[in-house]
Amino acid sequence: MLKRVYGAFVLFAGVMHFLKERNFRHIVPKFLPFRKAIVLISGVAEVIIGGMLVLNKGTRLAGKLLGWLMIAVWPANMYMAYKKIPLGKIKLSPAVLWGRVAFQIPLIKWAFTISKNAEGKN
Repeated sequence: MLKRVYGAFVLFAGVMHFLKERNFRHIVPKFLPFRKAIVLISGVAEVIIGGMLVLNKGTRLAGKLLGWLMIAVWPANMYMAYKKIPLGKIKLSPAVLWGRVAFQIPLIKWAFTISKNAEGKN
């Protein structure tokens, strides 16, 4: 059940990559090329992975992909915290911004745990 909640959260975040693409582009480090493409590709990945978890299809693969995706997007959260970039129009405190960075650790572990617990089930 909790993996479906995680999946719904990831699916929602993926959809938001398209609805609020500019906001997401601002947290991609400026030294990276093709920042808009990075946002859109990661959004597609989140929609697919989140959908897999919500539908309980390919959970082992989805968990692994989600873990690696969370690792891949971690630098964007670090960049956001370091540069104190607001979340859309909402200015967050440094504690909240760095808290998001730290929160990635349990999210990464949870994703890989979902995959591990699905071994042999699908």
